[in-house]
Amino acid sequence: MRGSPTLRKPRLVIANRLPIREKVYGVIRNYILNGDIPAGERLIETQLAKKIKTSRTPVREALHLLEKEGLLEAIPRVGYRVKKLEFSEVEEICQIRTVNEILAVRWAIHRITPKEIQALQQNIMNTEIELNNGNPLSFVEFDAEFHEILVRASGSERLLELCQLLRRHMMRYRIKAMMRADVVRRAIQGHSRILERLKEKDMEGVEKAIAEHLEISKGEIQRYAFAQNGQE
Repeated sequence: MRGSPTLRKPRLVIANRLPIREKVYGVIRNYILNGDIPAGERLIETQLAKKIKTSRTPVREALHLLEKEGLLEAIPRVGYRVKKLEFSEVEEICQIRTVNEILAVRWAIHRITPKEIQALQQNIMNTEIELNNGNPLSFVEFDAEFHEILVRASGSERLLELCQLLRRHMMRYRIKAMMRADVVRRAIQGHSRILERLKEKDMEGVEKAIAEHLEISKGEIQRYAFAQNGQE
């Protein structure tokens, strides 16, 4: 009897609270990435909590995480709003990603395992299947998986964290382009070139393939995320 209150409290704090926060974070993040919450719009905790059917606490925590991720900006005494799209940020992200992912393959090229090579090959095959089935947006998850396998093979968790953060920043800009099958097909070709050079242990070739892949991605972003707004 005396022990039961002590047992209930941790269940509420540990077992239930964290999944709710993560779920709310994922929902709001998807709203932003998909354009359901447009750039520049102010986010109001009470409205979001009502829409998602949760309390304000996990919404507040999610908004703080999204600010750290770079999707939101804090407004003093007001709250948060969705950051506006800036092509200069895309250029910066692409340059940093290129440097970091080239470093990752330099470390990975002689230590990547046959299992990881097979995982990259399977990733490309699965992406092609989904694209042929009329689901180009599935590339969002496959792209994340491909680059995670590649960077994880470097053996550096710190580098993996940095590359994942940069890729998430870039995803907000890429989402419109990824709705197009031709864009996704070009991205798959980029992944294929990276994998082939990696299998051949062609260091110069794989570095070039990564740089070209990210440069093409930058061009697709400029064409589809900015041209519509006259920001070419």
